[in-house]
Amino acid sequence: MPQGEQFFTPGATGPRKVVEQRSAVPMTFLFTQVPRWVAPVVLVVLLLAGFAVTNPLGGVAVLPVIAFIGWLAYLSWPSLRAGGKLLRVAMLTFLVLLAATRFGAF
Repeated sequence: MPQGEQFFTPGATGPRKVVEQRSAVPMTFLFTQVPRWVAPVVLVVLLLAGFAVTNPLGGVAVLPVIAFIGWLAYLSWPSLRAGGKLLRVAMLTFLVLLAATRFGAF
């Protein structure tokens, strides 16, 4: 890591500390053992399936994308400024609404 940066949030307690510690292994695996192109390609394919399939199967395809984006947003939240936080909330809101439409909520 670049000097001065930390993987864990300094002084984190409770749920944040637990999530950060439990996320260390999957993040290490994802970013070191899996080719770099796999995660983005899989997420794009799932998102495109969510757009293309208008039944509940499309909603199911979007759920892993929501989970991954939400996980990364949670981990990066303390280091973000207001604009970054707003963009993450907007992205998650859009994805949840997309899944909800596929499940027939609207």
